[in-house]
Order: sequence, then C-alpha cells, then structure tokens
Amino acid sequence: MQRRDFLYQLAAVSLAAPFTARPETAPGRGAPQGRDGSHNLARPTPQQQAWQDLEFGMFVHFAPNTWQDVESDNLSTPLSAINPIGLNTDQWVATAVDMGARYVVFVAKHQGGFCMWQTQTTDYSIRNTPWKDGKGDVLAEIAASCRKRGLPLGVYVCPRDDHFGAGTGGICKTPELQRKYDAMYREQLTEVFTRYGELVEIWFDGSTVTPVSDLTHRYQPNAMVFQGPAATIRWVGNEDGFAPYPCWNGIDAQDARTGTATALDGDPDGSVWMPCEADVSIRRPNWFWSTHNANKVLTVDQLLSIYYRSVGRGVQLLLNIPANRNGLLPEPDCGVAKAFGDELQQRFNYPIIATSGCGETLVLALNHPARIDTVVLQEQISLGERVRAFRIEGQVQGEWKALGAGTAIGHKRIQPVDPQVVEAIRLRVTDAAAEPAIRSLAVFDTGVAPPPDWNSASEIWAANLVGAWSNRAFSLDLTRQIHVAAQYVLRFDGQLGAVTGFHDVVLEIGGVSTPALLKMSPRRKNELLLDVTGLDKSIRVRGQVEGSEEGSIQLVRR
Repeated sequence: MQRRDFLYQLAAVSLAAPFTARPETAPGRGAPQGRDGSHNLARPTPQQQAWQDLEFGMFVHFAPNTWQDVESDNLSTPLSAINPIGLNTDQWVATAVDMGARYVVFVAKHQGGFCMWQTQTTDYSIRNTPWKDGKGDVLAEIAASCRKRGLPLGVYVCPRDDHFGAGTGGICKTPELQRKYDAMYREQLTEVFTRYGELVEIWFDGSTVTPVSDLTHRYQPNAMVFQGPAATIRWVGNEDGFAPYPCWNGIDAQDARTGTATALDGDPDGSVWMPCEADVSIRRPNWFWSTHNANKVLTVDQLLSIYYRSVGRGVQLLLNIPANRNGLLPEPDCGVAKAFGDELQQRFNYPIIATSGCGETLVLALNHPARIDTVVLQEQISLGERVRAFRIEGQVQGEWKALGAGTAIGHKRIQPVDPQVVEAIRLRVTDAAAEPAIRSLAVFDTGVAPPPDWNSASEIWAANLVGAWSNRAFSLDLTRQIHVAAQYVLRFDGQLGAVTGFHDVVLEIGGVSTPALLKMSPRRKNELLLDVTGLDKSIRVRGQVEGSEEGSIQLVRR
C-alpha cells in the first residue's frame, strides 16, 4: 500500500495591496524588527520542517510490562517467560501505513531498563530470553520493516532505569552509581545510534542528566530530540493527544534550554523554534497491552477529535498502539486504526481547489460554485510563523460572508466552516509579524460534521486544594493527588499579601531530586510548573515562598 499524502492542487493567486507589518514589539523576546519584521523571527531548521511535514506518527510500547499487566515494569517477570513467538514488525508497520502514520517511534527501552536489542551493557535484555534462542533483536526487525515501507524510524530509550536503580531523568542516588550509569547509558545510546540506520526522532522521556548531546550530534545529527539539554521538539504537556490553540512554535531561549518546555511555554515572538508533539495511546490511558484493557480502545470519533485538536492545530500527533505477548498489534486496535486512516483519507486527501501565495489577502476562485465545509491553511514555516490573526470569508451570490477566524496557522490549521455553496474563498490576515507567506490554502467538502469539540480549548481541570503554607515554608506530598502523567500547576494564593516568587524549591520523585521537571511559571509569580512523566513513585515538593507569609496551595492539571 502506498503512503497516504495530502494531495494539494495549486490554482491562481489573487493578491491585494502590499502588506504593512505591525509595529515592533517589546525587545528581548525575539521580537520582529526591521521594515518587514522577518529577520528576527524564529525559524525551523530543515530537519525540523521535514519532521513537521510528517505530521502523524505511530508509537509502539512493548516491554516486560506486557507480561505483568501493569504500566510500570515491576521487575517480576522471569526472562524465560518473555518469548513473543508471533512477533511480526511488518504487521506493525502495515498498521501504521493503514492509519496514515508517516513515521514510527519504537520503545526500545522503557523505564524498567529492559533493552529490546542485542546490548552488551546489561543482562536485562532480549538477549537473555528464549526468543530466537537469545539471538533476536526487536529493534533490528522494526528498523528493517520501516525501511521496506519507506517510513522513518524513531526510538524511545528511557533515561530512567529501575533495574539499575536510576530514577527519572537517569538520576542516581550516589555519585559513584551516577558515574556507572552514565557510562552504561551512553554505551546503550551508542549501540542504538550506530547499528540501526538514520533515526527521525529520539525520546529522552523525563529529560536526562547523563551527557548525551555529543552522541546525538555525532551519530544522529538529523534526528529530532524529545526533551533533555539537546531538545529540538517539545512535549505538548499532556497524554490526551490535545494541543491548546493557539500553540505557537516559538519559545523563549531560556525556556528552550530547560529541555522540558511544553506548549504552555509557546511564544509567537520567542527566539527559538521548537514545535510540539502530542502523544496519546489508542488504549487510553494505558500505554501497554494487558488482559484488562481490551475495552479501552478509542473509537474512530474519539481519534478524529484528537486529530483535529493536534494536527489541526499545527502539532505533531504520536498515537500509540501496544503490542501483545505474541508480539502482534491486537486486531481490535488495528481495525480501529484502519477505519481512522480511511476516514482521514476520505476527508482530506482531495481538496476541491487549493492555492498559495504571499500578502495579507489571498482570493481563491472556484471553477464553479460548490459546497464547502472545511478550509485547511498552512504557512511557509521556513520563513517563520508570521500570521497572528486571520479571517476566512466566502463569496456567496457575489457578496463576501464571514466563515471563520483564528490566530495561529503555523504548520497547519484545520478550520471547519458552516457548510454552504460558495463561488470563492478569501483569506484575510489581519495581524502579522511580517508579510504573510501561505504555503497552502485548500478548500474541502468532507461531507461530514467535524468533531463537536474541534475548536474547544484543551482541558484545564478544576483546581484542587492540596495544602497551605505558613512562615513562608511549604512541604507537599502529591503522590495521591496526581493520577496521570501531565503538566501540573501549583498555584499559591497568599492570605497576607501577594506571592512574589520562590526559592530553595525541590521536587523529589521516588526520593530523588529532579530539578529538570520543575520550573517557575513564565507568566505568574505565584505558580510553579511540574512535568510529571511517571506515576509509580512518590512525588513531593518543598520550598520557601517569597512575599506572603501564609496562604493556600491549589493543584491544577493542564
């Protein structure tokens, strides 16, 4: 089966008067400057743009967890029990192609530390199982399957390693253990980076304290890096598959250096280009196959809602389908995935007409009046994210009628409109940092209604009161308060004056300090941001409040 690409037909462009860029904004934030304001806009590298053009990938989780019916490897499974005799990575990749995914990310090592390749660094690996008499290599097989179908491969090689004793981010409890683990983890990465061809993406889930940037630059310079000091892409901030709107590609340089920035850090005037990836599992909320979650497979309608609110908001979608104990993706999951892919193809593969061009106004005349219900917009992001606000209008019986409006376009904006027959479509950019450059303005008649929540904001859960502070000191145990991996906000409301900041703040996960996962809010002085990537260990926060001497603390999930 051939890969399913969006086929955009180009038509003539009608341009209005020359566009005047908006005035320069405040300095120090990568603000546009100069006559057209373009030269200081953040721009993607060619590798980032190529990755964003992929749009949609498939995640595959497979580890000893699969034999344990748990999400986090409890290290209880005898290696003699791991024997996926039916393993077929060609089936995995065929499923990816069926649903329209354009790349695959395989979990080669999850947080338990089990390695799915022929590593020499640890006995806790596929090499010490009966599968293929200990000579099997799952990573080699998925790499070969991807090459056959022309899909790029990415890998998830978790910095955390419970078998060794390394916590989130690969943090160990003693300097001696840290040195040993750093050496082992670097050797593992070298094996993965040098044996399996060019990689499109590398996941350092939860960031990493082990120095790895030299290895990525040396062996995989074109790969996108998820989290860590060398990060080139961001986590969206939840595991629901949804992005906020707008979700700007730019961020401040200081936020980029944290390696744990999320969609919450997006800034249209940010000086660093760092797009977001939204991950979600088809067996939500479980990432691994188990005997208990067959009834949790998302429906096609639920997947469409995710797609419109990720890819349709300019964000990469990474949809997980876990393998079972036989090494196959389950039939119910594959059936839904194919139906989802068929629906995407029916809706978006064939526009009525499309165009591209530069300027504040693009007019697209249809060959004859036709019914439309969706407009898909794309900026030429190689020039930066220029559009800040836009309107879509349709010509109905000779008069222009408002159809929709928005802020960000970026890589892609899917904009459903009320179904109607129009003679032409007009895009009017009402605010921009420089002359708008539109890669594609495409018009569709999908014939079906969009998801009812296609334009709703991402979920922001109600705040829960989790504690208080007095004498400016606080200590919180959030283990029972946090139930899903996501980004959380701790909001401090002062009783005696305003909170002006914090100091000596420590986040401990599993008793180990994880500073990379805790940040000050870039927008509010009374908020702390927590990036929680794992749930099987204790989560505690302590520190000192500046300003108000006492008050209450709320936890909000974003």
